[in-house]
Amino acid sequence: MTASTTHDLTATVRPARADDIPGLVASSTGLFAEDAGTRDPSIDADWPRAHAAASFAAALEDPARLVLAVEYAGEVVGHLMGSLAEPTAVRPVKTATLISVYVRPARRSSRAGARLVEAFVRWAGEQGAEHAEVTAYAANTDAIRFYERNGFAPQSVTLRLGL
Repeated sequence: MTASTTHDLTATVRPARADDIPGLVASSTGLFAEDAGTRDPSIDADWPRAHAAASFAAALEDPARLVLAVEYAGEVVGHLMGSLAEPTAVRPVKTATLISVYVRPARRSSRAGARLVEAFVRWAGEQGAEHAEVTAYAANTDAIRFYERNGFAPQSVTLRLGL
């Protein structure tokens, strides 16, 4: 992905930098609180507070990872993290995975989420990925609709049995 930025009247989508890490952690904390923390009792909703800074720092140094920030008035108000997987014997194609995406509710009308996904898809293609994938909780119908509006289509379903 090039270092270009995408602007609108309210937000900028750009490659994240090391000095964005506190804002990225806050964004990840918002995602966990709003999504995984309310939909999956097996997820530690406090994980971002303890581990997200190291995770983002490592991702920023990894050429197989993409970290984007949404900036509004000098503050990080959203993020996207993606990764590449090289071909394997089982899956002989390069695959891009959208790991996480979040924009604070007050900034969602800026189309920043859609612009994050567009930048991710563009990056994936530039890296030679043959397809991109994302997972969402089945109960998160808003996220599923968002991903479908942005070109993703259902492929598999994960069923879980609590023991």
